[in-house]
Amino acid sequence: MKTYFHILFLLLFLIVSFNFSNAQVDTNVALPTMDTKEQFGDTTHYILEEVIITATRTLQKIIDIPYPVERISKVDILGGKNVGINEMLSTQPGVFTQSRYGNHDVRISIRGFGSRSNSGIRGVRILLDDIPESEPDGQTRIEAIDYNHLGSIEIVRGNASSLYTNSPGGVVNFKSDLDFSSSFLSNHNLFGSYDFRQNGLKLGTMSEDSKFLTTYSYRNYGGYRQHSQEYINILNSVYKAYLQQNSSLGVYLNYVNSLIKLPGSLTQNEYGLDPMQASPKDLSRDSKRITRKGRLAVRYEKIFGSKANNEISFTGYGTIKDFDRTAKTYRLITRYGIGGTFIYTNRMPISKFMNELTVGTDMYYQTGPISEFNNINGRKGDNLLKQTDETISNIGIFLSDQFKFNSKVSLLFTGRYDWIKFDAKDLLFEVRNANRSFGKITPKLAINYKFRPNIAAYASVGMGFDSPAFNEMGNYPYSSDTGRGLLNPDLQPQKSYNFEIGIKGNISTNKRIYINNLTFEASIFNLIISDEIVPFVVDNEVYYRNAAKSNRFGIELGGKLNINKYLKFNIAYTLSLFKYIDYDLKIITAGAVRDTSYKDNWEPSIPKHLFSSDLIFEYPISEHIKGFIRGNCQFVDKMYTNDANSASAPDYFLLNAFGGLQINVDRFEFLINGGLNNIFNKKYVAYININDLDGRYYEAGAPRSFYAGFNIAYRF
Repeated sequence: MKTYFHILFLLLFLIVSFNFSNAQVDTNVALPTMDTKEQFGDTTHYILEEVIITATRTLQKIIDIPYPVERISKVDILGGKNVGINEMLSTQPGVFTQSRYGNHDVRISIRGFGSRSNSGIRGVRILLDDIPESEPDGQTRIEAIDYNHLGSIEIVRGNASSLYTNSPGGVVNFKSDLDFSSSFLSNHNLFGSYDFRQNGLKLGTMSEDSKFLTTYSYRNYGGYRQHSQEYINILNSVYKAYLQQNSSLGVYLNYVNSLIKLPGSLTQNEYGLDPMQASPKDLSRDSKRITRKGRLAVRYEKIFGSKANNEISFTGYGTIKDFDRTAKTYRLITRYGIGGTFIYTNRMPISKFMNELTVGTDMYYQTGPISEFNNINGRKGDNLLKQTDETISNIGIFLSDQFKFNSKVSLLFTGRYDWIKFDAKDLLFEVRNANRSFGKITPKLAINYKFRPNIAAYASVGMGFDSPAFNEMGNYPYSSDTGRGLLNPDLQPQKSYNFEIGIKGNISTNKRIYINNLTFEASIFNLIISDEIVPFVVDNEVYYRNAAKSNRFGIELGGKLNINKYLKFNIAYTLSLFKYIDYDLKIITAGAVRDTSYKDNWEPSIPKHLFSSDLIFEYPISEHIKGFIRGNCQFVDKMYTNDANSASAPDYFLLNAFGGLQINVDRFEFLINGGLNNIFNKKYVAYININDLDGRYYEAGAPRSFYAGFNIAYRF
């Protein structure tokens, strides 16, 4: 590991000292405000020191945070299709996404966490305006997030368990687009291949002391695979009142109503014959998901104290969710949830040194029944097969203390205690009731050193904790209680020990016409994971077990370069060397049990090499018209599909491009855009169904497809 670090550090040092030896650093730059105007429309790239994020539990500049963080603005994704989160995170080092059918089942993996999920997102905390979209057990679906509603996306890479529950991989925080400076009404429209259509409205109003934003979107999609149609209605609204005495009150609402048909995974033979066909079983069962869910949240924030050095925030929210799921059975799922977060921050000097202390607590309680009926070709039968009540409760207490010795050196300590309880009641046979609980303290210590005001190196050590999700707790016939209980008595949380070093910064100069701005980041990490949770299949049902131990070593490199004032280049590379170092288990086939070992095998569904880059050209055609073209290429290395490493999905290279025109006429703004994805029509595996006993690992990515759009906005 030392060799990698020395080579990396030497390379970065040469770039900094040689290529930018004449760069001038402005150390007196003010923070950007909502009225800041950019040189060409909305495309100014603020230097790293200016960018403020909240996913770290406090308002912090990226340059002061001793671990990798990134902020994607709405300018960065302007003109794209922006239907799935994979489209927006493709050029983020350390982040790997696999899209099944669009936005519904995108698997987000950060440093391998999240790769084990065969449904939804695990190991990565998902927030919307700092409010959990993730459930108390960490399971997440992101149907309620409308990308037309967003102003930015914040990404914390690496262990965040000391700040958030079930987040050993990091945090993704979606932020509403509240930074508008005048009231507006806009209409967005997209259409494209495979009967794709999306339409919607967005309204933003403001007064001297309040802002209101609401977005409605409707999407209908025929799907590129057989039996993969979907429709979705999404409503997101935010009202924020700026009260007297440095306080504010916010109200946040979202609602989604959707249906998605599931084509299922294919065997290698089926995939080779026709990758766009549906699995025969999923077709006969009419496998699908019907989702109706909503959330209402209220947040109060206040800054107080003689020097305005104290801050409190209280958020309370309630959720209602109704799901219909058809597979082997027809399931009706209802969830009622209530939660809240309280945060207190104090900023004050200790002796001559500045100290920032944050303490807080999270609570999330969710309960509701699940009823299973016989499935008759996708319709609910009359036979009630199973009825349970599932309750998850999570309580967490966290602390963050950052001590700044001077303008260059700061020390950060964060720590959290989580207690998670699962309670399952069989409403038909009470003797099968069960409950399990897990608790853990997860500390983290990090140091940040600024070589210059906008270049910093960091190092951190910490522990991670990730409890099983409720759908991972399902018992199976060969567990220690032979499947009698509702919850698997053998499954334990996975724990991780994390070490990381890195460097990040921004170098800019006004003296050069070319190569005048570089934002860069590089990090090396090593993780030891105990009791890693991995999926496996028995009799066509997915269950989860603990692998003994694994080691993950990785390198993440990212850069954004202004070639000139019209041309920009972004690049991201990730090396992932993730292996099982101790993994003995029992293989169960048709009731027969045999011992085996996966020691020294590679972890599945993770490419060793991941590369992505963007080339962006923006040109002001006239005073009122700006054109833009953006190309993206992505290389994904071969991935194993199971722990045995007996099958794999081949590597692939994708090329995508889009462009358009922005037109401003008086109070009207127009956007005309279009794009072409998978230009070379590459056949590739976009999603891996890990460890399937029948070898149904493969789900095809979208073939070559186009889209076009037209947006119109009017500012009052």
